Amino acid sequence: MTTPTILRPAAAPEPLVDGASPSAPAEARPVVSLRGVRKVYPNGKAALDDVDLTLGEGEFVFLVGPSGAGKTTLLKLLIRDERPTSGEVILDGRNLARVPRRKVPELRRKIGIVFQDYKLLPTRTVRENVAFALEVTGTPRRQIRPAVDRALAVVGLAAQADQLPTTLSGGEQQRTAIARALVHEPRLIIADEPTGNLDPLISWEIIQLLLRINELGVTILMATHNASVVTALRRRVVALEEGRVVRDEVGGYHRDD
Repeated sequence: MTTPTILRPAAAPEPLVDGASPSAPAEARPVVSLRGVRKVYPNGKAALDDVDLTLGEGEFVFLVGPSGAGKTTLLKLLIRDERPTSGEVILDGRNLARVPRRKVPELRRKIGIVFQDYKLLPTRTVRENVAFALEVTGTPRRQIRPAVDRALAVVGLAAQADQLPTTLSGGEQQRTAIARALVHEPRLIIADEPTGNLDPLISWEIIQLLLRINELGVTILMATHNASVVTALRRRVVALEEGRVVRDEVGGYHRDD
């Protein structure tokens, strides 16, 4: 199946309303599957225990749970920063445990990652930060500039392309990080607490941007403690507790998450 071209300027965001319809498409093709995944670190700490989870193409899924529940470990497994002690992690039909180390950068082209603290290169411009994601994967030079321009148009930062991150607001820095995650047209974007350092209004704008990207066909997995956003959007929620999936349903953020 050919991955659709997703990098095109989006229309102005529509206001979000409480009770928005769930994102899970019927019979969605799996992008990620975890099958009986267990992860025990060398110190004996069990981070994940018998986790089964499938993310379908085009889904928007919240990953919630208290600190220490296993969210970070799960995300690391998806990008092959860690390997499971047992079980399988399948990305786009490939068992990550069987991917040679030299092939990991190629594999990661299918995944975009957005962090809470942006992780931008301070001495490079917005354009250069986004281009870096393509440069490190060996993308031909002639393809980089138009791909970067498209990504910046999607996130609304075309006018800031030549600015340094230090001159941007927190919201603009996170938009730069999202453009960097999007520029190689991934199947999956992992957003790890993407609104954790932002005020409520800017947080909502970042969520709207992720929703627009999701509408272009990209699967979004967002780890968050932002209960108000989870409750308002009523998308699929996967809750972890002590390394196990204790809830997987469409709905709000329970008080004990």
